Amino acid sequence: MGVAAVKGRVVGALRGRGHLLVVGFLINVCGGAIYAYSVFRKPLEALWGLSATQSGLPFLVFLTMFALGMALGGKPLESWGPRRTALLGGVLVGGGWLLAGFSPHLGALTLFYGVVAGLGVGLVYGCPLAVVSRWFPDRRGLALGLTVMGFGASPLLTAPLLGFLIARFGPLRTFSLLGAAFLGLLVLLALPLRYPPREGGEGSAARKRPERGAELGPRELLRTPGFYVLWAAFALGCLAGLMAIGIAAPFGQEVARLSAGLSALAVSVFAVFNGVGRPLFGWLTDRISPRNAGALSFALVLLAALLLYFLGSHPAVYFLGFCLLWLNLGGWLAIAPTATAALFGMKHYGKNYGIVFTAYGAGAVLGNVLSGLLRDLTGSYRAVFPWVMGLALVGAGLALWGLTPPREPVPARRG
Repeated sequence: MGVAAVKGRVVGALRGRGHLLVVGFLINVCGGAIYAYSVFRKPLEALWGLSATQSGLPFLVFLTMFALGMALGGKPLESWGPRRTALLGGVLVGGGWLLAGFSPHLGALTLFYGVVAGLGVGLVYGCPLAVVSRWFPDRRGLALGLTVMGFGASPLLTAPLLGFLIARFGPLRTFSLLGAAFLGLLVLLALPLRYPPREGGEGSAARKRPERGAELGPRELLRTPGFYVLWAAFALGCLAGLMAIGIAAPFGQEVARLSAGLSALAVSVFAVFNGVGRPLFGWLTDRISPRNAGALSFALVLLAALLLYFLGSHPAVYFLGFCLLWLNLGGWLAIAPTATAALFGMKHYGKNYGIVFTAYGAGAVLGNVLSGLLRDLTGSYRAVFPWVMGLALVGAGLALWGLTPPREPVPARRG
């Protein structure tokens, strides 16, 4: 096939729907600014005399509310549609950041940034996913991966910007400046979000592959063993990844003997892999099934943990191991939404993926807490990796055993 023919196929596949990938990517860039929160920690500690544990509280609350917002956002997404839900979420995100800039103390910052903005990101996050999953049934995994890549790649754009603004205006005014920008951007980006037409028009071409498998609602979902397997595998993937990712910079300094500057640069490199892992594993999930993509991800996590535990003092191994871990954490943010659609159908996708996404919240909170606890108990960051190995083995077994579609819809009970 010639270059012109390939180009024609790509253009034809994207016609009438390609802009939605750009919109979804940009929405996730705004939401993914949470991953650059560490830039605020030292300035906030200096401003209010906080400990390291205290300065991390808004981040942990944000992650918790992010997952809760996803779970709660399924109903308005189904009732109001993606545009109105994204508008509400965008107002909460922008408003939360904006109000955080007027915080007189840590409690107010945690409320505005952690609770309000975190809930808003949870609401807005699922909207472009629900849209592109319907517009791209023929390339769903890849489309979802490209959309959520914005979340993983966000720190590459937002961290330098935040650092510049904090140095010039201080941390609180920076919250307000970004809040005003996010409010305007997210409201504008919400406007193009819509589902494809059911019949006729350009949207019908995007639905050329018929949907297969069960179409389960939330009640049926919760009575399906496959849901619990997917939830547990997603939680384990996030837990294993975040336990390790949270210590990437200090591990580089303490174990691989890198300078502070090189360790910080390494985290930027790792963030690239976090972003790339999303479309890569989305594409793999399309090609080899959620079951095999999940098992492959855990196998790579196991390999990375083994390398870092035994050979992590070598700088080259350090870079390789953490690149793999960041790649696979990003991968699960594409495997999970693709698997939700493949295993349980699209009819109630917003509600279903909101429930599945609570696994991310569980993994994120436990991962951040456990990695620090293991370091404090043992005195070494190496102690994290035997736990990561065990989690990867359990996760691989779960993926191979249970990530398969239900044979038929589970009937709802009457009465």
